[in-house]
Amino acid sequence: MKEIETNKSMGYAITRINYLMIIAGFIVIVIGFMLMAGGKASNPSEFSEEIFSFRRITLAPIVVLAGFIFEIFAIMYRPKNK
Repeated sequence: MKEIETNKSMGYAITRINYLMIIAGFIVIVIGFMLMAGGKASNPSEFSEEIFSFRRITLAPIVVLAGFIFEIFAIMYRPKNK
């Protein structure tokens, strides 16, 4: 009987707030990959300088990395007990 009461008082390892934070981190990662898209030349035999834009080379990888770091934080986050 005491074992059952102990499990009830402990709760789940990942709470609702963790799941919401994980979803938010996933959305940030998807936005980062969307920022990397594009830069294709209209003619395949021509070279396009658009692939070297600030958005694709610098901003998008930083956004994706921030999303992954936030995902780790979201999994590890433990809300304070009231």
